[in-house]
Amino acid sequence: MRTRNKIDLNSDVGESFGTYKLGMDEKVIPLISSANIACGFHAGDPAVMRKTMALAKKHEVAPGAHPGFPDLLGFGRRNMEASLEEIKDYIAYQVGALQAFAAAEGLSLQHVKPHGALYNMAVRNTAIWDAVAEVLSKIDRSLILVVLAGTNREDLLSIGARHGIRIAFEFFGDRAYNPDGSLVSRKEPGAVIHDQDLAASRILKLVKEGRVEAMDGTQIELAADTICVHGDNPTAVALTGKIREILTASGIEIAPLGKFL
Repeated sequence: MRTRNKIDLNSDVGESFGTYKLGMDEKVIPLISSANIACGFHAGDPAVMRKTMALAKKHEVAPGAHPGFPDLLGFGRRNMEASLEEIKDYIAYQVGALQAFAAAEGLSLQHVKPHGALYNMAVRNTAIWDAVAEVLSKIDRSLILVVLAGTNREDLLSIGARHGIRIAFEFFGDRAYNPDGSLVSRKEPGAVIHDQDLAASRILKLVKEGRVEAMDGTQIELAADTICVHGDNPTAVALTGKIREILTASGIEIAPLGKFL
């Protein structure tokens, strides 16, 4: 399994809404290299999008869109029976909106990472990844599509090649994995990892050895380009700081996807 000396560190941010504040963006964004910014469907609003984009610019963090289902009440974590055409429209609408806020700051979007249920449904149905890739190829072929590492790797690379876009494989530093490379459901105990040392050691092993321990103790092979730490995790700031510390100490450079992919 290929190891690497560069890795991207990303987080889902910009998920506050109106008077409701979620996450610790001001503290998390300075610690990451790429930001997945909510686009108003599952979370976020125009003012939050603007402020989050400005934060990304201030800290020289590469911005990306984090489009989800139109489900504010369920935070985009509930499956929807949407057609592929509807999903394409959702993606185009949200990416386009965030592109405007990026342009206002003199920036360009680096990547697109679907959110929540949309992401998880795509993991089970690659036709959704294909639909998203098709939209990105029509909007801006420089956009990188972020997908889950560990499942359907060759199929996903083929989708990227067919649409002329880059694919980035993502590892979740604060989530437990099933033996098949899928994420353990948030409904299961232990699905979200809060122990900083455990998360950091798992990430270091992934980057240096290309392996991770699954929930049942088996070792699975994974090749990842980017690591996600959730911005709404109560320990997000300390966890992200610990991950940066251990990676840097091990000679691993933290850099945005666009710098090496």
